[in-house]
Order: sequence, then structure tokens, then C-alpha cells
Amino acid sequence: YFRPLTHHRVKVRMDKDGFPAAWTHRVVTQSLMKGSPMAPKGIDTSTVEGAMGSPYLKATPAVDGQVLMPELGVPVLWWRSVGATHTAFVMEHTIDQLARKAGKDPVAYRLALFEKAGANRHIAVLKLAAEKAGWDTPAPAGVTRGVAVHESFGSVVAQIAEVRIVDGVPKVGRVVSAIDCGTAISPDQIAAQVEGGTCYGLSATLHDEMILKAGAVERRNFDTYPVLRNSEAPTVETHILPSTNAPSGVGEPGTPVIGPAVANAVLAATGKATLRLPMIRA
Repeated sequence: YFRPLTHHRVKVRMDKDGFPAAWTHRVVTQSLMKGSPMAPKGIDTSTVEGAMGSPYLKATPAVDGQVLMPELGVPVLWWRSVGATHTAFVMEHTIDQLARKAGKDPVAYRLALFEKAGANRHIAVLKLAAEKAGWDTPAPAGVTRGVAVHESFGSVVAQIAEVRIVDGVPKVGRVVSAIDCGTAISPDQIAAQVEGGTCYGLSATLHDEMILKAGAVERRNFDTYPVLRNSEAPTVETHILPSTNAPSGVGEPGTPVIGPAVANAVLAATGKATLRLPMIRA
């Protein structure tokens, strides 16, 4: 089974202070749940999870969202972090572009929106990640930083990626993660899951392109289907926010955040948005 091919179109009108005043969002993607024991009666919420209920939309006075779920001949099913695989990227990369247009720091811009939405957990993990990454200090020469924050499976993750552009390709050296997953039962296991999820998501961001031609898969083994190599894996630091809340997910929330964090670092370096994934194409 494959991840669904997904297209987002987002249009945002900004207010006089540079914050979203109206947000129009269209999503076209196959349903993951159709034909499964969890088939929906109406909209398949997995197509919009991570966008629906986002603090950014809560902080926006007018929101218009619609979903089209076409039926195609390619069988699709879940992938690590499910709907957040694409919604996190779109929401977080859009926010960075809005921050640039408003002339505001991406971390400060997010914090202001989280304040409007009352998203205290998002505020806490973002402040923790920014502190540990040294966001307010100069990055090493030739390095830019990108930030992303996303909630999935009951946990909130903030990541800051340090990226260097080498021959037009992003090289990720360091990723600082902060996670609020409620009471931390096994901190080492949480760190391992965030590290693995980060590398898994980075592989999809950079490489994992599946090409179908005349109804057949062209890339049939790892000699033609590249995945993230050890030499490309970043150093991942994981910081756990202290909490007395019930434990929440750690297996999947680290995966969707790295893609937009890297894209936002590339945006900071080049001024160009990433409008299609993966970044390195065949």
C-alpha cells in the first residue's frame, strides 16, 4: 500500500498586524479509511487531522476549509503519523511564509498566534526548543535554522533544524526537539522514538518518491528507491517537557515535524518556498 497523493491549496488574507484574518484551505486526497473497518460515514477526518483544530485556525477570525476525496486506482493506507504526514508540512510551511511577509521572527510569530488560540502546550514546547537550540543566537557559518510545531496523537512536538545547502541539496546537521507527551514513563524510549521518527520523516522529505508509470511501480528495490542513509542522519536532541498529564503518543508525533522544519530552514536560506515533496527528485 502507498501513501495517498495529496494536494493542498491555501490562501490567507492578513490583517494590518500581519496575522491571518481569513484562511481558505482546499485539500484533495484519497480516503485512508474507506474500505477499512473504520470507514467513515461522512468526511474522512484522517484527511484533515492536524489542520482541523489547529491553533492557527483558532486564531484566525474566518476559516473556509473543504476536502475532495477522489477515487483512484492506487491502493492507499496509513503511514507513520497518518494525516499529519501532509497537514503538518502545509500548515507549518505556510506559517513561515506568512511570518516572512509580515517581517516577523518565525518563533515570535507562532508564539503570538498560540497566545491568541490559548495553545499553552504549543507555547511551552516551542519556548523549550528555541532555548535549547539557541534560536536567538547566530547560527554557525553557512547554516540556517527552521522551526515547526505540530500536535498529533495527543502530543505536541516542536523542532528546530539546522540546515546547510550543499550543491543545492539540504544537509541537516542538528535537530533540536521538544515534546509534551504527558507523564514521561520511559524517557529513553521517548527519545528513541523521536529520533527514529525524525529520521523516518526526513527520509520522506528528501527522497521517498514512488513513481508509477502505465499502472506499474518503476522503483522496485532500494537500488533505485533511495532512503535516508546513515551519513545523512542528523544529530537529534530530545527534550521532554515535564508534565503530570496522562501519557500520550510518542511513536508517531516526531515524524511530521521535521519536513516543515527543514523546508523553513531552506526558505530562510534561499527565500524560496518548497511547494512539492520530496525535495530531491528523480
